[in-house]
Amino acid sequence: MLYLIGLGLSDVSDITVRGLDTVRKCKRVYLEAYTSILMAADQESLEKYYGREVILADRELVEGGSDDILAGAQTDDIAFLVVGDPLGATTHTDLILRARELNIPYNIIHNASVMNAVGACGLQLYNFGQTVSLVFFTDSWKPESFYDKVLENRQLGLHTLLLLDIKVKEQSIENMARGRLIYEPPRYMSIATAAQQMLEIEESRKEGAYGPETPCIGVSRLGAPTQAFRADTLEQLAEYDAGEPLHSLIILGNRVHDLETDFIAAFAPDQERLRKAIKDDAQNFKKPEPPIVNMYDD
Repeated sequence: MLYLIGLGLSDVSDITVRGLDTVRKCKRVYLEAYTSILMAADQESLEKYYGREVILADRELVEGGSDDILAGAQTDDIAFLVVGDPLGATTHTDLILRARELNIPYNIIHNASVMNAVGACGLQLYNFGQTVSLVFFTDSWKPESFYDKVLENRQLGLHTLLLLDIKVKEQSIENMARGRLIYEPPRYMSIATAAQQMLEIEESRKEGAYGPETPCIGVSRLGAPTQAFRADTLEQLAEYDAGEPLHSLIILGNRVHDLETDFIAAFAPDQERLRKAIKDDAQNFKKPEPPIVNMYDD
């Protein structure tokens, strides 16, 4: 059996009881180690808590070495650990599909992820639209695919959760070109960087998906004891020091419920400014023009 087991968001003990019992009976235990991190745990602490060896599974192993992970799973129990929920922010459907091809049964043990824990910020989960990812820009690469999804959400009055880039075990272009297995230090996108990049793309696109005065929430270390929220305009968050990672960013929809406003106001350094930004956004955000229907078309 292949087990995909969610670890939760922060501590070694965030794993469920069923998940922990399963880990301790498996022959091999892999930890997916490139899409996210447990903020208060590492490989050594996990091994101590589980009483088992934990094999780090980087991007190369997960995407190119699934046969190694699945080897023997027809007769043995294999655990594949994922920070958050196995099928939450990052899906691992490729591994499941490969297991199906090999007639290997699988079981998913769920846990909390950013996708549901983000409700702690005070916004109602069913008022969220598409979740999008934001990657680090380079001088020559500034992908804008997130922009259209934010615009679609905003046109529907829905909030947008942006998952910010994590660079773990990444190579520089030079080292890749020279075939050198030298990896860059880990990098985690901050709320400020995300806000700056978003404003840069709006300045380029000029389609009004959002702007400097758009109300937002910066989310820091969700699920950890040092969890923090900052409700402010996008322009203000572009200067915000959110401290240690991990971070996320929420762009509010243009129809914020009064209960949501009252809840998130406690996270604002200037409640009056936040309330004004929410009110102005509801009044000024430009909805898409309805299509013109020609009654004389065939």
